Amino acid sequence: MATVHITVAEAERDFASLLARVRTGVEVVIEVTESSAIVLRMVEESPLRKLSESLRLAKEHGSTTTLDGEFGRDLGAIIESRSAPLKNLWD
Repeated sequence: MATVHITVAEAERDFASLLARVRTGVEVVIEVTESSAIVLRMVEESPLRKLSESLRLAKEHGSTTTLDGEFGRDLGAIIESRSAPLKNLWD
């Protein structure tokens, strides 16, 4: 992946073209100060986690949760009660 370093002023001049470059796979580092920066890059991971991945993470973190016959009903109720996505509990 190519990386481009620019100043805040350069980023503010034409942010739309900056985003277009990011969409092509270029990573853009906007240097705010000598010790801080903003990094823009495409995220290639799926924002959703499969149930199998969640179960693997739960096991790795020592969860003792049992998936019984009521699990699907409980999970459906949790999903329906939320107006926004749940936070990632393990990352």
